[in-house]
Amino acid sequence: MPINKTVATSGSKPPITDGVGHWLSGRPIAVVVYVSLCAFAVYSCMFGFRKAYTVGTYNNLVFLGISYKVCLVIAQALGYMSSKFYGIRFIAGLSPERRASFILLFIGLAWAALLLFALVPPPYNIICMFLNGFPLGMVFGLVLGFVEGRKTSEIIGAVLATSFIFASGLAKTIGKWLQLDWQLTDWWMPFASGALFVLPLLLAVWLLRQAPPPAPADMAHRNKRYPMQTTERRQFLRQFGGSLVAIVLAYVVFTVVRDFSEDFANELWNETGYRNKAGIFAKTGTIISIAVLAVIGSFFLIKNNYRAFRLSHFVMMGGVLLAAAATLAHQLQLITPFVWMLMAVAGMYLAYIPFNCIFFERLLATYRVKGNVGFVMYIADAFAYLGTVTVLLVKEFIPIHYSWTGFFSFLFYTAGILGTILIAISLWMHHRLYKKTQLQQP
Repeated sequence: MPINKTVATSGSKPPITDGVGHWLSGRPIAVVVYVSLCAFAVYSCMFGFRKAYTVGTYNNLVFLGISYKVCLVIAQALGYMSSKFYGIRFIAGLSPERRASFILLFIGLAWAALLLFALVPPPYNIICMFLNGFPLGMVFGLVLGFVEGRKTSEIIGAVLATSFIFASGLAKTIGKWLQLDWQLTDWWMPFASGALFVLPLLLAVWLLRQAPPPAPADMAHRNKRYPMQTTERRQFLRQFGGSLVAIVLAYVVFTVVRDFSEDFANELWNETGYRNKAGIFAKTGTIISIAVLAVIGSFFLIKNNYRAFRLSHFVMMGGVLLAAAATLAHQLQLITPFVWMLMAVAGMYLAYIPFNCIFFERLLATYRVKGNVGFVMYIADAFAYLGTVTVLLVKEFIPIHYSWTGFFSFLFYTAGILGTILIAISLWMHHRLYKKTQLQQP
């Protein structure tokens, strides 16, 4: 008996392609390169509208007893989190031909929110960061729809996922450059940063829209992907709800640490002697991107879906243990702060990125689920950003004196311990579930 008998109820059409898409059809290597670069470019441009503001100090303002920058981070995270909860239904049921137009719409709304952020005086412009975060939270699921369901989804997904690292560093480098060289204020810098990404974004989205859909061979190996309506979503949760608890909790931990590593990297670098080095963000981001891309991208060589699915658990455990080990080495003064952050953040991304391009992709392929990655990805993301907001609030309202070095050390140790335990539980549960599934096969 197959693990999932769901049939698609929505007759969606494949993305419309012009001459570019037709030229790519039948050329698998060209498709991999083309879709990888287009997806990377689109999501990298999105970060220009999302992360540049984090290099601002906002004149050390305080609102309701909370650092103004933390208020902005919380507001954007709340918008992002709300978007993920809404996206569970929206992304899962969206037809493919509407993805590109929604990418432009959502990023355009986010840019408009940054203009309001510059025009509206504090503290009222805090709400603008919520309005910025909500539409941006939808973009990943839209781009992911062009990537999933291919035999080479790991390569394309790994390239896409490295944009999290590279583009975040690039956006912050541009933000710092606009302040140091162009003397832009904290209020106008985020909007100006977004302006530099508008034309590249338009071109990248147009090119991505021309990408051919998964070929028949892709669908045979990875299972055809369908929009999921209410019935399909409920059936998925009945089958995998129990096993998802541990993995979603692990993802919450990884996301919290990753978000703090991105949003407060400027404070940590300032504390460790890199105050006026704008290029530090792009430098570390580029090195980490290359390392993570090499590890994650190699998964396409593993043809057996279940084997790749199991191995992704070990990569994630190895990543958080690397972060914890690097933190210990730094505290023992065996490595410099630069090497510590390079190794620790790389380890966290090795734990975080598999969710975005391996774990759920191979889960659907292993159990032959007729659905899409966007649905389960947005469930995980929704609770992950809820965790980020919760930790931000706890950090602000519980009077604990700490340095940024001490705070990040605590985060990396916590991720190492909790992450290893939760990933091991998921591995054990799926071992049992897969054996049960095999016994039910005719």
